[in-house]
Amino acid sequence: MGWKEAAEPVLTRMPTVRRPEGHVPFKRKLAWTAGILVLYFFLTNIALLGMQADGATDLFGEFRAILAGEHGSLLQVGIGPIVTASIVMQLLGGANLLGLDTDDPRDQVLYQGLQKLLVIVMTALTALPMVFAGGFLPVQQSLSLGGLTFDSTQLQVLMFLQIFMGGVLILYMDEVVSKWGVGSGIGLFIIAGVSQRLVTGFIQPTEGGFFYDWYQIIFGDVDLAGDTLNTLLLGEGQIIALMTTLLIFGIVVYAESVRVEIPLSHARVKGARGRFPVKLIYASVLPMILVRALQANIQFMGQILDRTWDGMPAVLGQYNAQGEPVSGFFYYTAPIYSPEDWMWWTGEVAQATWMVLVRISVDLTFMVVGGAIFAIFWVETTNMGPDATARQIQNSGMQIPGFRQNVGVIEKVMERYIPQVTVIGGALVGLLAVWANMLGTIGAVTGTGLLLAVSITYKLYEEIAEEQMMEMHPMMRQMFGRED
Repeated sequence: MGWKEAAEPVLTRMPTVRRPEGHVPFKRKLAWTAGILVLYFFLTNIALLGMQADGATDLFGEFRAILAGEHGSLLQVGIGPIVTASIVMQLLGGANLLGLDTDDPRDQVLYQGLQKLLVIVMTALTALPMVFAGGFLPVQQSLSLGGLTFDSTQLQVLMFLQIFMGGVLILYMDEVVSKWGVGSGIGLFIIAGVSQRLVTGFIQPTEGGFFYDWYQIIFGDVDLAGDTLNTLLLGEGQIIALMTTLLIFGIVVYAESVRVEIPLSHARVKGARGRFPVKLIYASVLPMILVRALQANIQFMGQILDRTWDGMPAVLGQYNAQGEPVSGFFYYTAPIYSPEDWMWWTGEVAQATWMVLVRISVDLTFMVVGGAIFAIFWVETTNMGPDATARQIQNSGMQIPGFRQNVGVIEKVMERYIPQVTVIGGALVGLLAVWANMLGTIGAVTGTGLLLAVSITYKLYEEIAEEQMMEMHPMMRQMFGRED
């Protein structure tokens, strides 16, 4: 008996959000999406019961803009377990170790059940060291609640259960948006987190807020007697961060509009024509989440080892008082977060120049190569490859003018564009992410976070426009196979 037969009773019984039986009106989709977004913000503001606020360390730190959630809240783990499970499934699927045919309805159920089970396991494995290892989430000594008194050990168990429950909740919130709303829950949560940080970075009335700092500069409350240029560009003036933020917006919107359009015509409806767009960023920027999540997991492991392994070899890494790696493997594999991490000539970087250059090279290689590889996996596992696209076009009754109406012929045409564009787009997004991180952004949302938010928002806008068009012209859903 194979693993599928042995696991089927468990995987097919995993709790799931029921799919809509028919077409969901656009207004109802928006209502579901808005409702889940409100619930997300509500959960990020519920603090963990029993946690001592002082001394808490956010293990995800600089990755928080990508992994969503909120440190010290019910959504402590954010979308981290979902993304990690997706990485594992894509690697296993890419190596064909699962033996699942995603075109087979039975195997589809098994694949989704296995991924969901893996997310739940990853949630537990992520929450355990946060609560029980290294004091990342310091617990109160005791707590009285409703006549019951909890000691520190019981509070640790309670905190673990809260984080685990939050991880499971965000899994099903993502599923609700994917089936009943617009876009995906993962994308929605990233947009929400990045937008909140970006707006705060502009308008917060304290040090670090862009407008507040410029008010201080204009009225002489900031000392410009020293290095004026450095203060305006990289310091309180944040001019470089502002320019990077605006450039990322412009570059992503432009890149999303660059495409090769393959003409299509309907085989049975004379005069019905269309185009299949192969965008420059064909696989979207979502594979970047997988690459950064892989880096986040490496840094997550380093933090745990530093707290729990006395005498950890220096080759693995050494950490400073702030819990940041300053040498070794975990330093070189840490992403560049801001200009302060690599501008050695400013005197703010403690490491030698060659160490900084090695770190930049590793980060750049990781993002460019990893972006291309995960983009290929993403295209294959989301049915965006040449073969799946050819079948979709064939099933919709469309054909490429001048070519026979045959799946194999359409697939050969798609193979001229999709694989090359996928690799180029994935590498380009990785390059943009590193560049934006190196120069910094408003609100410290990180270049990757801003890149993801802008691209996801653009795609969400396109999807909303498409939904509105199909709402006005119901026959369009049948023509493009969108009839539920």
